[in-house]
Amino acid sequence: MSRSIDRRLASLTFAAMLASAFPLAAADLTLAEKVDMLVSAYPETLVKAEGGSIGFRDGGSMAVDDGKTKDHAQKLAAGDIEDSLSQLYPAGPCETKPDVNVDPGRIRNDALMMRLYGKSASEVEASLVPVDWFGKRLRVTRRQGAAAALEKVRDELKTMPDLKRFLAPSAGTFNWRKVSGAPNISVHSFGAAIDINIQYADYWVWAGGKPGRVPHYKNRYPMAIVDVFERYGFIWGGRWYHYDTMHFEYRPELIAIGKAAGVSACW
Repeated sequence: MSRSIDRRLASLTFAAMLASAFPLAAADLTLAEKVDMLVSAYPETLVKAEGGSIGFRDGGSMAVDDGKTKDHAQKLAAGDIEDSLSQLYPAGPCETKPDVNVDPGRIRNDALMMRLYGKSASEVEASLVPVDWFGKRLRVTRRQGAAAALEKVRDELKTMPDLKRFLAPSAGTFNWRKVSGAPNISVHSFGAAIDINIQYADYWVWAGGKPGRVPHYKNRYPMAIVDVFERYGFIWGGRWYHYDTMHFEYRPELIAIGKAAGVSACW
């Protein structure tokens, strides 16, 4: 391992010590403020929210809150926009061990995702473009700037050659399917997610976990990788109680909301 990576990992270890010593602190954000950041993250498709709804540039609107009270499982299965923004995502170059059912970003609204990226496999495929990922061409959506953001991630990670073994080969990007064992659609369906080298992956189901009861957390990917992805708008499945450490998905609104709320993985 190079000296530059040694120094980087040493600093991350120190940051992780700080993270364990200080709890997350968060400012109170209103739902309206969160929705404004959601709209700002996807200007290609969304326009300013009015009267409890978000608008679409091609017409129509969608209610932010369906008015239903849901437990965590119900939010995962059929969350509205408000539900998808309800948990704050703590970015930063430090590892976190989320409390039970803290899954920031794992709650998604399928109808909104379809408006952002496409309502069918064929519609999504029409917007896929090739992205070189360490010698392999991956299909990623150009919509909402996802492919361009992944290229920036790649370019920065290329400056850290000691990390390549964790990154390639990729375990996949576009795949129109539902989340394993769930009724909602995977972000892979929209070409806006990437799984990195599965050889180092840890997944709550593989560990014998059940929904709401995951026995232990494990991660084998360097946090330097996570830090780069997050700085370009991708959230990491390793931040979830129901963890999926090889998984990254493009959710710039959650990065922006977490920063505005003052949460960090490092304190």
